[in-house]
Amino acid sequence: MKLLALLLFCNTASSVKYSLKYFLTATSGLPDFPEFVASALVNGVQVGYCDSNIRTAEPTQDWMKKLVKDDPQHLDWYSEKCFGNQQVFRANIDSLKQRLNQTRGPCILQRMNGCEWDDETEEIKGFNQYGYNGEDFIALDLQTLTWIAPKPQAVITKLKRNAEKARLEHNKNYYINRCPDWLKKYVKYGRSFLQRSDQENYINILSSVQSFSPLKD
Repeated sequence: MKLLALLLFCNTASSVKYSLKYFLTATSGLPDFPEFVASALVNGVQVGYCDSNIRTAEPTQDWMKKLVKDDPQHLDWYSEKCFGNQQVFRANIDSLKQRLNQTRGPCILQRMNGCEWDDETEEIKGFNQYGYNGEDFIALDLQTLTWIAPKPQAVITKLKRNAEKARLEHNKNYYINRCPDWLKKYVKYGRSFLQRSDQENYINILSSVQSFSPLKD
């Protein structure tokens, strides 16, 4: 069993992939919840947060606070994006409610976007997808540089966005270049913390495997 656990640990620890993900949520009809909430996560660890109540971006890790102290414009950019996305998402929810004839009830529009980077192979992957009221709504395929709509209700949005060629190129540049550059910067500042978090996850996995397996040494 110890050998199996050791092999599992080695295989897991060999991973060199990092991710930067943004989760944005806009709501309508939920009085006890902010109209807009956004979080930035590196390898699943929240590093930044903003919402429509505080109206500014805030770093949530010590090493991220050091980064924005060294580069104040970085935090300014996020604060501007927080306010700008709040306006855009509010307009998008109003448009969707009208198009889908939703006259009452809460509505939730979500976006998950970001990138992954393998620091060994240098492989980059970008992603940008939306959900509406808990269901997939539309997603960007960076390979074909086209939007895909899994729901008939999203076809109008898909056609409109696919016609915006300049915006598509901007998205491609962001997810293939800018996002990975920022991710590498975050990893540089937070590597020790991220590695420690990964090691703790590996230990928890190994402990679970050892306690679950009926095999004996």
